Amino acid sequence: MKMSRRKTLAAALSLAVVGLAGCGQKEESKSASAASASAPAPASSAAAPAAAEPLKVGFIYVGPVGDAGWTFAHDAGRKAVEAKFGDKVKTSFVENVPESAADAERVIRDLATQGNKVIFGTTFGYMEAMLKVAKDFPDVKFEHATGYKTAENLAQYDVRTYEGAYLAGVAAGKMSKSGKLGVVASIPIPEVLRNINSFTLGARSINPKATTKVVWVNKWFDPGKEREAATTLIGQGVDVLMQNTDSAAVVQTAEEKGVYAFGWDSDMSKFGAKAHLAASVIDWGVYYTKRVDEALNKTWKSDTTWWGLKENMIDLKAFNASLSDEVKKLIADKRQGVIDGTAPIWKGPIKDNTGKEVLGKDAVADDKFLHDIKFYVEGVEGKVPG
Repeated sequence: MKMSRRKTLAAALSLAVVGLAGCGQKEESKSASAASASAPAPASSAAAPAAAEPLKVGFIYVGPVGDAGWTFAHDAGRKAVEAKFGDKVKTSFVENVPESAADAERVIRDLATQGNKVIFGTTFGYMEAMLKVAKDFPDVKFEHATGYKTAENLAQYDVRTYEGAYLAGVAAGKMSKSGKLGVVASIPIPEVLRNINSFTLGARSINPKATTKVVWVNKWFDPGKEREAATTLIGQGVDVLMQNTDSAAVVQTAEEKGVYAFGWDSDMSKFGAKAHLAASVIDWGVYYTKRVDEALNKTWKSDTTWWGLKENMIDLKAFNASLSDEVKKLIADKRQGVIDGTAPIWKGPIKDNTGKEVLGKDAVADDKFLHDIKFYVEGVEGKVPG
């Protein structure tokens, strides 16, 4: 009976609308139960264009956003995207995603399924998972940090962290009283070895007798192990520390033990105001805003990008008050030499720590050489882990 009444009312309304259309009037029609219903207003001749949906951009982090280092810097880059593009984009992130293939693939695939059209994977261990998922989502643009494999919809990007490490080494060479330097290192891949070696090259450009000790923690983020490694190095006479790990534990330990340290990937001075000599700071926003802009303008293409000082993607910043103007000028001069090519970091002759020449006299390392580093340079103690 209810359906019959609805059909009867609809028919009555239709007749009313047809009749009223001729005289240009508008009336209310009432049902037998005195309920009223208004006739629909005439449709406009041109519908208003629908607002464009924001571009969904996803980020996958290996550590927590509060790590003060690598992941913190990437998340600052994500925020730079939001600040630049406003409601044109909608960003999201998943933190603490392990580098294991199964975990990484699950998260990457989930972000793609949720409609993210650009996905940034921010650590080396995500490479194979991203390559696999990219094949299943050809309309999604994937970006992988620090790897070496690409596809039509998978780009690779990195930052020349070794340039920041080199400038830190220059400062360390001037500030160390013992000439004994230390590095708390994460995982023995070319990226990390390149940073350790460049730090040592920077220090030895100032003090040719400077040496570097290394303790490996085999993790990117483990504050407890990082603190333990820093304590071990300080116990061996090291008075300046660098790290290639993600927490602020090394700077905090240096502050407690009365030695110097460098912030890594971001300014860590708040964790040790006296110890913090400077920080090798990455600005991922330089890259992220460019690539998101290309995605918005439909000019994005798969590519391999490796930017550094020249592109303002990394720099040594947040100097300690103890660094004199003379030291700051020295760092600035070295920086400019790297940028304009008049003083390359990796220029021969360079030997490994067994005495073997790895780069001939006046030869300048190309990117292939730098990506394949699997040795310690002269001045770094010990052997590279197998």
